[in-house]
Amino acid sequence: MPKNDRIDFADLKLFLAIVRCGSFRLAAIEAGQTPSAVSHAMRRLEDRLGAKLLNRTSRAVSPTEAGLDLASRLQDGFNQIGSALESFAAPGTARLGSLRLNVFADAAHLLIAPALPEFARVCPGVQLTVVVDNRPIDIVAEGYDAGIRYGHHVPEDMIAVPLTRSQRWVMVASPAYLKKHGTPRQLGELANHQCLQLLLGDNSSYRWEVDVAGKKKSIRVPGVITINDTVTTISACKAGMGIAYVLEARIADELARRTLKVVLEEHACPEDPLHIYYSSRRYNHPALLRLINLIRERQSLPKIAKVRG
Repeated sequence: MPKNDRIDFADLKLFLAIVRCGSFRLAAIEAGQTPSAVSHAMRRLEDRLGAKLLNRTSRAVSPTEAGLDLASRLQDGFNQIGSALESFAAPGTARLGSLRLNVFADAAHLLIAPALPEFARVCPGVQLTVVVDNRPIDIVAEGYDAGIRYGHHVPEDMIAVPLTRSQRWVMVASPAYLKKHGTPRQLGELANHQCLQLLLGDNSSYRWEVDVAGKKKSIRVPGVITINDTVTTISACKAGMGIAYVLEARIADELARRTLKVVLEEHACPEDPLHIYYSSRRYNHPALLRLINLIRERQSLPKIAKVRG
């Protein structure tokens, strides 16, 4: 029997996890095993291949030249296996599958929710999971097929497709607040107002980005209320609690009903388009392509022929 016939595919997947994580411990957590079991599996794999695949130190694990070569070949092979399984349709059944998305709250409200009815109609067998999460995460490590963020927040090693045109952030307040406290006419006057602070997913306070003579500038604003949720921020703003900094598209109804009013509009700041992003191994996901085109069509953007790999 050839020696390769005795190699366990689970050991190969563990090897790829170690190369990706750079640690037996992290790979063990990912695989649900103990570090000693992972270490033993790697010694077994090296013995059967007759080659050293990993350099081990007390602080880190790194692949040897042979290990890098094997990891590259294995990743291509596992990608092909994944592609085959995802595109497989048993006789008499529709192509099913699952799609897991991690999106931040505004994108879920503006892009995902409006597209859900049509997506369910054109992809009736797909198990769709949408996790609304404002944290900056590694979507691959946490098991997601794709994420939605602003373009400048997309990791460089990901493939990104724009879902919108440029978005605009505005400062708004309720008519009652402006009647009581006055309308700021210059940016410096914000120092005399209550501003609703925006808490980011990494627990840092967001500096408002404003346009000053055609250039983007980040400013700190005063305020005793900090919120990490747009819905709550809008409610507080409508209740006269202060001036809010929000995505203009997110408050289209409030602006139309005049329950909120834009202030300092000349300083409204354009932002990158919202992008959906994914790793190259998800490039052939049929449900992902359907969802991308549904959203782009609703945003008056042309459809794409395929999800780029």
